[in-house]
Amino acid sequence: MNILIFGPNGSGKGTQGAIVQKKFNVIHVESGGIFRQNIKGGTDLGKKAKAYIDRGDLVPDDITIPMILNRLREPDCRNGWLLDGFPRTPAQAEALDKALQAAGMKLDVVIEIRLAREIAKARIMGRRLCANDNNHPNHVAFAAIKPVEKDGKLVCRVCGGDLSARADDQDEAAINKRHDIYYDGKTGTMAGVNYFRKAGTGRFISVDGSKSIDEVSRELLGQL
Repeated sequence: MNILIFGPNGSGKGTQGAIVQKKFNVIHVESGGIFRQNIKGGTDLGKKAKAYIDRGDLVPDDITIPMILNRLREPDCRNGWLLDGFPRTPAQAEALDKALQAAGMKLDVVIEIRLAREIAKARIMGRRLCANDNNHPNHVAFAAIKPVEKDGKLVCRVCGGDLSARADDQDEAAINKRHDIYYDGKTGTMAGVNYFRKAGTGRFISVDGSKSIDEVSRELLGQL
């Protein structure tokens, strides 16, 4: 199964994506990781991308999309993939859609996790990172994954490790900037979501991200 997933920062997209990935035994493909892999590996596309990045410019779609297609062609993606972090604009959505079709890659499902902007911001600011393992979920606002108190301070609910907050998770200006891009229904990611909603490429699934992790996963897996 080939899946494209959308959701604003704070929506639980990473958590739900991991659940879907495990359920259907597909590979998680994250756009940022593709850039890093190509640049570190010194590929031709990586060298071209690095030149733009070093200048502070956006990498053009005619470099980004071939990178993504190359990744999706790798042997570990034969049983399916879950693409995360791209596209971010309606133009990228259309270009990716056409490129997948031209490459003979079927897009089976498009997932959207909906969440109001203010709730998304509050969730980001409540996240805490475990010093022992960043995959240990801790959040001050969710009872199911709330840190535990020990000796007057909050520690990881899984292993008791020290907790910290990412600096950018506490930077409202940075959060607002990321959300400005996502929630923009004209030129941003939401416009890309709406492209797939209307295009009919793959089955479109939209779930309410304001519910608990278990409720969202049940709804999502039920529709899948």
